[in-house]
Amino acid sequence: MTLRNALVSWKYPSILLCGIGLSNFGSWVYFIALNLIVLDMTGSVLAVAGLYIVKPLAAIFTNVWAGSVIDRINKRNLMAALDLFRTVFVVLLPLTSSIWVMYSLVFVINMAGAMFGTTSRSYITKLIPVEQRKRFNSLRSLIDSGAFLIGPALAGILFLIGTPVLAIYINAAALLLSGIITLFMPNLEKDHRLEQSNHYLSWTIMKKDWGIVLDFSRKSSYIMLIYFLFSCMVVMETAIDSQEAAFAKAVLLLSDSDYGFLVSVAGAGIIAGAIVNAVFISKVEISHMIGLGSLFVSIGYMIFAFSNSFSLAAIGFFIIAFSLAFANTGFQIFYQNNIPVEIMGRVGSVFGLLEALLIIITTAIVGVSAHFISIRFVVISGSLIMFALSIWLSMLSMKTSKSRYYSVVDVEIEAKEKM
Repeated sequence: MTLRNALVSWKYPSILLCGIGLSNFGSWVYFIALNLIVLDMTGSVLAVAGLYIVKPLAAIFTNVWAGSVIDRINKRNLMAALDLFRTVFVVLLPLTSSIWVMYSLVFVINMAGAMFGTTSRSYITKLIPVEQRKRFNSLRSLIDSGAFLIGPALAGILFLIGTPVLAIYINAAALLLSGIITLFMPNLEKDHRLEQSNHYLSWTIMKKDWGIVLDFSRKSSYIMLIYFLFSCMVVMETAIDSQEAAFAKAVLLLSDSDYGFLVSVAGAGIIAGAIVNAVFISKVEISHMIGLGSLFVSIGYMIFAFSNSFSLAAIGFFIIAFSLAFANTGFQIFYQNNIPVEIMGRVGSVFGLLEALLIIITTAIVGVSAHFISIRFVVISGSLIMFALSIWLSMLSMKTSKSRYYSVVDVEIEAKEKM
């Protein structure tokens, strides 16, 4: 491929990465600013914690029906509309003085965010050819890592020169710009007939769509088992992370500054993993990225759970963050290659609903257990469960007989034949 052809082939993926990066940076600024606004309004740490519950609740409410909509309408236009929709509601946030109205606005924003995530996954799969997906997802991981590091720093600078409200408006502007950028992306479904229905979204249509997902899951049991196990890893990570600060301060007896440095170590791990991933992505098997990446993530959590000093905890944090770049990138490629794009919205919504339910239930169990039993016991137990899941996931993903699911051939055709 000549340099000119390479540049042409990466024109739209590059534009898309810019839009994703802009949205991610804005999201971090918005997230930190929103926490400070709620804390200032209520003076309650519990009220701030409520923001963490709103997101999975919004995902549950949305994913029941969103997949049926996503797979039936134009995805580029839907993405742009969702960005505009979120822009309007983000702008309204600083204008309210009621915590319950603010929770309601955040709920609606997170609903749109959940729908946007599933829609963009389908659009990306349509846009990016199979042979470019490894590189694209590695670059996306690098951008996400940069947002994780630079976003909070940018928020801090904005707080110095203005207020959290200014940061909220900056995020609204970022969402608006992201939506405009999306409109410059190709309309991939302009010349393709989308699935149509003679009825509006109804219980009958949703029931039929859930049946389609269940039927695909039965016929593609290996694919969905990998999907489910990886989702369980995400659930356990979220649950353990909810006790991270309490564990660091109450068990390891770290000061606020020590804990802050511990988080910085994780940030360094994320960016290091993303860079290594981007440089060596072409030489790493997708199955190894998922299997070994997940295994080392769980090992990092084990080190953190059994640590009794800052040094051990820092090593655990670095391993977790470094390995996540590989595990997440590998899973995204596996998902894009093996889920038929025609039903990707429905599959993502149904399993996203299951993941959100498990996050709420598991996080609640972990929180209650930590309160009545012991934080150390809960974190160790959660890490052991994650370790067992990662071993199972590694064994399944690196089976020689399953290598066809991880090759760069167009496995979408094989998946469609199973439908």
